[in-house]
Amino acid sequence: MKIKSYLKNFDFLLLVILTIIFSLGMIAIASATDIKQNGITREFEMQLIAFFLGLIVIVFMLFIDYEVFGEFYWVIYGLSILLLLLVYIPGLGVNHFNARSWINLGRVDVQTSEIAKIGFIIFLAKFLEKNKGVKNLFDIFKCFLFLAPFLVLLMKQPDLGTALVFVLITIGMIFAAGIQYRYIFLGGIVAGVGLPLIYPKLKSHQKERIDAFLNPNDTSLPGNYQVLQSKITIGSGQMYGKGIFQGVYHKLNYLPVQESDFIFAVFVEETGFVGGSIVIALYALFLIRLILMSRKAKDDFGSYMIIGVVFMFAFQIIENIGMTMGIMPVTGITLPFFSYGATSIVTSMIAIGLVETILLRRKKSNFMY
Repeated sequence: MKIKSYLKNFDFLLLVILTIIFSLGMIAIASATDIKQNGITREFEMQLIAFFLGLIVIVFMLFIDYEVFGEFYWVIYGLSILLLLLVYIPGLGVNHFNARSWINLGRVDVQTSEIAKIGFIIFLAKFLEKNKGVKNLFDIFKCFLFLAPFLVLLMKQPDLGTALVFVLITIGMIFAAGIQYRYIFLGGIVAGVGLPLIYPKLKSHQKERIDAFLNPNDTSLPGNYQVLQSKITIGSGQMYGKGIFQGVYHKLNYLPVQESDFIFAVFVEETGFVGGSIVIALYALFLIRLILMSRKAKDDFGSYMIIGVVFMFAFQIIENIGMTMGIMPVTGITLPFFSYGATSIVTSMIAIGLVETILLRRKKSNFMY
């Protein structure tokens, strides 16, 4: 394979954008973990290691023809479900934040659902290509039937946030596959009827978060405390912020899981409206770049995979930033490339590697096999 073809077709701008987002996130993590007082923290160190490991993964994936994934898409589907089952193995699966979503690998705990998201995107993209898109209700039913095992296992953990990511990935890819608008309308009706039926089956802490979201002014609800503190923290940053490492609210531990779930609030307190707007603008540019790349794929399989990645990132970005402002329910979803989370960083980089290898092979004539 010609090196010049790599350099010509590789999207360096996408890598630059995510590196800037990651760098800003590292500043926020350093502040959230009070690196000036405590020195280099484990969170800071692991985040940096995960990023460089992710860069290695991207380079490795460039040498893999993504069509290979399509040949083994059923195997990938099965392995993705197996990853979710690993958390139930005694001595391997561990609990964090009231959810059994991680496996212990010594120094690090890996959230297997993060990796399973990529596997599901690959599977559904190949299925949609072989099915020649979405033509009727039965095709839609099959897509959600494939999704069902993931939702069952995720709700059992329980991890409502990640389950919603899987749902949005599925909806986004179905939409890209040519769904007719009348089916979208019908889906909205089904969702409206189905959501009240799902609510009673949720765990108590999940109900608290939804109740808090629907009643934002009721401070007696436990779920509103963290959102209120987040909004106060963000508002205290005003236009230009208090300065890097000068934040007050997160240092006093008013914010829960401030290095991860509420990292955006930490950053805005110190950089203000301007800093928060820059981060949002970078994410918008990042998503637009991905959408443009999906149009350059040489086949539907590649295009569907990139669209799946777009919806995965888009929902996580909107949900995480939205919940810190009280306009979305609180979940444990991380802010891609910004929040602390080694598994999240590596998985996000795998997704970028997948996108880049699709882009590199948009014209077969550029390569020597």
